[in-house]
Amino acid sequence: MNEKQYTIVDRLSREVLTGDGAIGTMLYAKGVSLDSNFEHLNLILPALVKELACQYVAAGAQVIETNTFGANFTRLSAIGLGHKVAEINLAGAGIARATAAGQDILVAGSVGPLIQIKGDEKELTPPEMEAVFRVQCNALAEGGVDLLLLETFSSLEQLQAALRAARGCGLPVGASLAFLEGGRSADGTSVERFCEAMESAGADIIGANCGAGPLELLKVIKRLATLTDKPISAYANSGFPEYRDGRYIYRATPEYFAGMAAEMVAAGANLLGGCCGTTPEHIASIAHRIAGCKPAVRTRTPRITVSEPVEVLHKEASFLDSWGSRKVITVELDPPKGIDCSRIIAGSRRLKKAGADAINLAENPLARPRMGNIALGSIIQREVGIEVIVHVTGRDRNLIGMQSDLMGARLLGIHSILAVTGDPATMGDHAGAKSVFDLHSFTLIKLLSDMNRGVNAIGNPIGEGTGFTIGAAFNPNTRNMALQAERLRKKIANGARFTQTQPIYDPAILFEALEATGDCGIPFLPGIMPLVSERNAEYLNNEVPGITVPDDVRARMKGLDKEAGAREGLAIAKEFIDATIAVVGGYYLIPPFGKYELAEELIKHIQKREREQQ
Repeated sequence: MNEKQYTIVDRLSREVLTGDGAIGTMLYAKGVSLDSNFEHLNLILPALVKELACQYVAAGAQVIETNTFGANFTRLSAIGLGHKVAEINLAGAGIARATAAGQDILVAGSVGPLIQIKGDEKELTPPEMEAVFRVQCNALAEGGVDLLLLETFSSLEQLQAALRAARGCGLPVGASLAFLEGGRSADGTSVERFCEAMESAGADIIGANCGAGPLELLKVIKRLATLTDKPISAYANSGFPEYRDGRYIYRATPEYFAGMAAEMVAAGANLLGGCCGTTPEHIASIAHRIAGCKPAVRTRTPRITVSEPVEVLHKEASFLDSWGSRKVITVELDPPKGIDCSRIIAGSRRLKKAGADAINLAENPLARPRMGNIALGSIIQREVGIEVIVHVTGRDRNLIGMQSDLMGARLLGIHSILAVTGDPATMGDHAGAKSVFDLHSFTLIKLLSDMNRGVNAIGNPIGEGTGFTIGAAFNPNTRNMALQAERLRKKIANGARFTQTQPIYDPAILFEALEATGDCGIPFLPGIMPLVSERNAEYLNNEVPGITVPDDVRARMKGLDKEAGAREGLAIAKEFIDATIAVVGGYYLIPPFGKYELAEELIKHIQKREREQQ
């Protein structure tokens, strides 16, 4: 054991130490805008950062953190500072080191989670995450910190990657997860699973920070104390903020906070500090209250293995029940732009009579508002008696609203969901509208799968599983079919049970897609959107993401519109069906402009060709 490791781990085995409090909250209180990058202050306003560190030392903090929580490449590159990761971390370590000089103060290098660019579906792999964390951890170690403190993580996988990177520096490492009410993190990780993972990965200090306030954190500490003999850190936030007079105010008083800290010490915590909303006054109260405290004696309890919820299989009739015995046909209709839904209901009746198995309802396609498809889908199912596949995007709802609406969809009898990221709000006609993208297609599918198992996004029970049949989108109009196939495999791993594609106009593209996804093993419905005019073909090819109309097809539509254009567009679609019907199990028809009569014609053609094959 090296000297630095002896210093922190051995000290925590003999005495309870006081950490510091919030950095962002206090810099904001000192006049720094919330729009500013706090970590960049290490370079441009180091005196202000040091002033705060000195205040925490004066308040009694024995462990102070560097101002580097968000100083990783993903966060800094978003504001054009990705090339300064090492420089900002070295500066942050230097400021804290200078503050601690000549005193019995330990310096913890603060490392926070990575972020993802909104709307970007690409997620970093664990090795990629580890590489990003390694740059930050190495810089902090070079700057002379005594330990690395990984904090406010909400993803166990990401925390594990950070821990692997941190351990390579040869310093002691503390690892903290942020737990919400009920003792689960945002990714559904329980206290027990977290503790076991951190012990296995070699964390020197195991703890929790931020989360749902001091009382909830106390409950987490009590659970941790029965699971591990390692030092436990506890950095609670100061409750939930209240917006008052243009500023965010945290209501927990220093006296209340210190009382909760004392209870955490009694429960088994060894290192006590504060997170969001805490101030030097809070730390001074903690330091006074727990001064001279020795670590509490812990009582280990046997670990209980809790079985994971099991997915509830779809027990009701599904549009996929006939897959393999005949061609399954789904048809997309756009919800109305107003509140009159009589036309789409009439169209759904005609399509059902023609032989469609399900109606697809897009959600605000091209980011233009239409009637809510969940409510409309429920009405169509009730009045027409045909199943509806509701498209749900990550664009329009945050994680809270998404779960609420999905439970409501289940209540209204919706059984099938197509999970898509959604076109960005900037494509639409409402200036000022903003995309949410808390969820993209992959994470939305995972959420739906979790709800099928009877739990919400953080693993808390919601009752019986929702039983959704989960669909995924597939874009074959790409130069890299292998990449699209790999994306589909990931969606299937997350819970997708069927896929529908963007419109295809070249049979060769479909054959390539089928070959690339041959091992996926789920129903694959190619999209067919009949063209209606030259202008329509050129618009789709030039302006609509994910759609490519080949040169020869556009040449056939040259100069055509109205009836002549619709006839030629149908002819092209029928030729596509003729060339592919022997190799597919069904089709996804997308009649443009709500022209369901075009879909009726194609359904008849599919049925005719199917009879001829028998």
